Amino acid sequence: MAQNITPRAEDYPQWYLDVIKAADLAEHSPVRGCMVIKPHGYAVWERMQRDLDRRFKETGHVNAYFPLFIPKSFLAKEAAHIEGFAMECAVVTHSGLEPDGEGGIRPKGRIEEELIVRPTSETIIGHSFANWVQSWRDLPLLINQWANVVRWEMRTRLFLRTMEFLWQEGHTAHETAREAAEETRRMLEIYAAFAEEVLAMPVLKGEKTPAERFAGAEHTFAIEAMMQDGKALQSGTSHDLGQNFAKAFEITFQTRDQGLEHVHTTSWGVSTRLIGGVIMTHSDDEGLILPPRIAPISAVLVPIYRKDAERKKVLTYARDILRALAGEEAFRRAETALGNQELFTVVLPGDSRILLDLRDSMRPPEKFFWWEQRGVPLRIEVGPRDVAAGKAMVVSRPDRSKTLCDKGALDQAWLRTTLDAQQKALLDRARAMRIERTRAVDSYEAFKESIEDGGFFLMHWDGSAETEARIKAETKATIRCIPQDDWIDGAEGPISTREPGSDPVSGKPSPGRVLYARAY
Repeated sequence: MAQNITPRAEDYPQWYLDVIKAADLAEHSPVRGCMVIKPHGYAVWERMQRDLDRRFKETGHVNAYFPLFIPKSFLAKEAAHIEGFAMECAVVTHSGLEPDGEGGIRPKGRIEEELIVRPTSETIIGHSFANWVQSWRDLPLLINQWANVVRWEMRTRLFLRTMEFLWQEGHTAHETAREAAEETRRMLEIYAAFAEEVLAMPVLKGEKTPAERFAGAEHTFAIEAMMQDGKALQSGTSHDLGQNFAKAFEITFQTRDQGLEHVHTTSWGVSTRLIGGVIMTHSDDEGLILPPRIAPISAVLVPIYRKDAERKKVLTYARDILRALAGEEAFRRAETALGNQELFTVVLPGDSRILLDLRDSMRPPEKFFWWEQRGVPLRIEVGPRDVAAGKAMVVSRPDRSKTLCDKGALDQAWLRTTLDAQQKALLDRARAMRIERTRAVDSYEAFKESIEDGGFFLMHWDGSAETEARIKAETKATIRCIPQDDWIDGAEGPISTREPGSDPVSGKPSPGRVLYARAY
């Protein structure tokens, strides 16, 4: 157990912050509630971006950028939207600064119309869409934006909930309600596939209740993941906005029969909150564990020697292994660009990296600890005995297992196979954890008792806001979603979500079970 990391069982929130610090992912900024994403953390986000951006473009979306500042009057045009976001808005009221006469400065001039610092972009993008769409031939309009947003949060936590965070937000306009509904579902499926295939984070898909719905949407769908403490993390949302924003911003088009109609719009997004989700899904008391597909560094080679006479042989041997893993062309590019830097880095296709740790200022055990806490999937240790035997010790970060491998086996095919196996094992482990902590409950008393230990609970709901609000007030648990799947695996076997029953709180009929949990 790492001494600089609080055990999960002792203090889970502190463990989470300790892992972030030990992995050098992020730190608090001088601005309350904001964070500095450090290079290692930002590299994880870049790898997430790259994969998502590819998926978006494969489905016909293109990237654009819209202003950070939104006229206050824009938010007022959609009543439910402003009601939902009013308390989270940061507002710009003045332009310029001037001396205050006491050695300080003060705002200079009040602006004519106050500006909202972007909490989300439905309104400002709706204004542009109204200019861009004239005819049904202009549809569908499929836009994505990579940006930052600001929401005035009172209680913040690195990555999970900060006043400013990074995200992508998709915005689309369609000719028919059916097409908008299909887009909403399509993007939810993309998020679910990304979470499972890339983040190794199993999710459940479903629709939000009206109380949990995005402000101004007709329908909101989400993916929900279970963290190691049994709490849910909403990990992506997709909204069918109907014609609400189209009517507010007069986004109209000439129909095929020469009529005039409002478009149907959608919006959807994920954020840097996913980094927090990865940490809490996979990491352990030793530090960060990263799925290989988002790990900025795939493997690190650590040479071990005590005497100068051993140094040259060990380093030559380690470089031979690095060349075999990376390929001759990538290795030569690295030699030309980097020479003999202390962290000799070879960049592979897709921007993953393999490093040779040449730092003489650190002993090998310190290097092991350094890379382990940063979540590097594979560590390859090479010493004089390995050189003599033609071997190398390979350490897998997730389970800390050690395998003595033949040098000749360590090539590009071996690296791909090993990382793929590790990726699958992480997903299987996370899914098994979720199944073990998912159960059906039919008694409200049993639910109230069980929710204290965390987990996912499938319970009947009568569909009323009153019952939903009561359960939230009494247990701090919310309906995470109305599940999309007819069956969900639980600890005692598959659980039907469509079998009718009765709500254990109200006693009224229920068409099926919904997913309850406490959440971040």
